[in-house]
Amino acid sequence: MLKISGETAASDHLIVKQIEKRDSVLTSKQQIERLLRPGASYFNLNPFEVLQIDPDATDDELKKRFRALSILVHPDKNQDDQDRAQKAFEAVDKAYKLLLDPEQKKRALDVIHAGKEYIEHMVKEKRKQLKKEGKSLDVEEDDPEVFKQAVYKQTMKLFAELEIKRKEREAKEMHERKRAREEEIEAAEKAKREREWQKNFEETRDGRVDSWRNFQAKGKSKEKKNRSFLKPPKVKMEQRE
Repeated sequence: MLKISGETAASDHLIVKQIEKRDSVLTSKQQIERLLRPGASYFNLNPFEVLQIDPDATDDELKKRFRALSILVHPDKNQDDQDRAQKAFEAVDKAYKLLLDPEQKKRALDVIHAGKEYIEHMVKEKRKQLKKEGKSLDVEEDDPEVFKQAVYKQTMKLFAELEIKRKEREAKEMHERKRAREEEIEAAEKAKREREWQKNFEETRDGRVDSWRNFQAKGKSKEKKNRSFLKPPKVKMEQRE
């Protein structure tokens, strides 16, 4: 199962955000490192994070961002690190293509909105509990950065859960297809054996009939012979003088 601690996720995200704040455009090396850092398979499930673009960005903004980022990490632009650059480029390309698909993009947005709604609900529940205890209603999520990080971690968790379920579903479907194929092969082999048996049965029918007739003929001949063998001798009448 795919796992990563919340602290690691928050730490990595904060580091990336700090770099972005210092420099609006990361260098090629920095982008490759970001896209291939430990836990990348987890972080890169969110296409908006991969492209570092706001979920509300327009299609034109998405296209421009993809072009700029793909140039930075393209293997041709990173001759000294082509293998890793290729993997980074593939991650960027995959995220871009996913967001070009309206249905896939909607799913990604739904996950992000669900993550935000969950944190908002948790904050509301915290305040209820604080009010019940007669304490201040202030919570740490009142800080925009803390709230943003909480949403980020929850969103990543949801993306990971969906990916795990997708893989489980895919494995199940593959198993069912394999089983169906095996049953199909078994049924075909059974039908083939039955056809061969029927063909052999038909081809040997005349021989079996002749054998049976010969057997019956021999039986009758033997029976007749036995009757002759068991026939009592004729008694000769004595002649009188």
